[in-house]
Amino acid sequence: MSTADAPEQLQENLASAKLHILDSCAQLKSHQFDGLDDWSPGEDALSDPAVVASDVAAQISFLRKLKFQYLEQNAKDKYVKTIVSDDAPLITASSNEEIRLRNEEKKRVLKEAKLRLSGRQEDVRTLAPLVEEGDYQKARSLTTLATTLSAQILDARLALTRLRQAHPHPRLTVASATFTLDGQVEQMQKMEDKLQGINSQMGGAKEQLKTQMAELERLRGIERERIAEFGLVGKESGEEEDPRVGSLYDWFLASLAIHRSLLSLKSSHAESENELRLTYSIDIVPYSSPKDLILTLLFIPNTRQLASAEVSLGGAGLDLGDVIDVHVQANDISGLVWAVLAGARADSPHGRMNGDRI
Repeated sequence: MSTADAPEQLQENLASAKLHILDSCAQLKSHQFDGLDDWSPGEDALSDPAVVASDVAAQISFLRKLKFQYLEQNAKDKYVKTIVSDDAPLITASSNEEIRLRNEEKKRVLKEAKLRLSGRQEDVRTLAPLVEEGDYQKARSLTTLATTLSAQILDARLALTRLRQAHPHPRLTVASATFTLDGQVEQMQKMEDKLQGINSQMGGAKEQLKTQMAELERLRGIERERIAEFGLVGKESGEEEDPRVGSLYDWFLASLAIHRSLLSLKSSHAESENELRLTYSIDIVPYSSPKDLILTLLFIPNTRQLASAEVSLGGAGLDLGDVIDVHVQANDISGLVWAVLAGARADSPHGRMNGDRI
């Protein structure tokens, strides 16, 4: 073969080699992949992810083979052109070294890009659960909250519509409500003044009751002395008992019952010769069951001199030390009883409302 026929022969060889990728489109479309003989094209076949994945893997493998063939044929083409060309560049060791360095630089850049891509993929794997747990859950909760609030708004509007239908005009306005409130405040003030007046009247009535009770105690003492004198006179003279003693005794029992009801005295019991226990019923809290106040009086043996006193309310001790000491020193038994009762009622809400004081 002569030198003049060499280019034509090379052109024929290149034309018959099919080196261009665009010329291989028909071959790619008509290529049959292994394991996909039963696959039917269409939307139904591509709906299976496993089929799509196997199809993509087969196409990638075929393209890699095609790329390798293209590079091989392209290299052969360049090699043949270099050999048959009269002005072919001279290939030396330095040019090969330069090409190798460029390839090494490209490989380094490609490696760095792969590392960055791997880092990004790792970040995506790490951050995806966090985004799902944080932002996704937050967005989901906000969506749920918005839905709930919308439903509540609709319910409130429906309730407002029902209220408007149930209460037609004229409705209560701010001005009318303020006027009503002012009237109620004025009425409450009048009732408070009336309550204070009643409390003051009750205080005066209590003071009057205390005075009358002291007078009653004095009269009872006189009657007791008279009864004792009648009994002694009857015994000394040997005569029959005066019939007035029975009536006086009945009167004494009746007055004693009245005294107990007025003072809420439930029982009186002599524990020993020098110990007297008095039980009173005290209302501590309004509209509730009363509690027992137990007053224990201790006397000096064989005398009427008061030695000490103990007070318990509802099973718990009541500290009235100064009040008890003053009346014990003065031997004022009735005053001690009144002071203890007044102190117990004053410590209760009911007593403080009525204005009781020691």
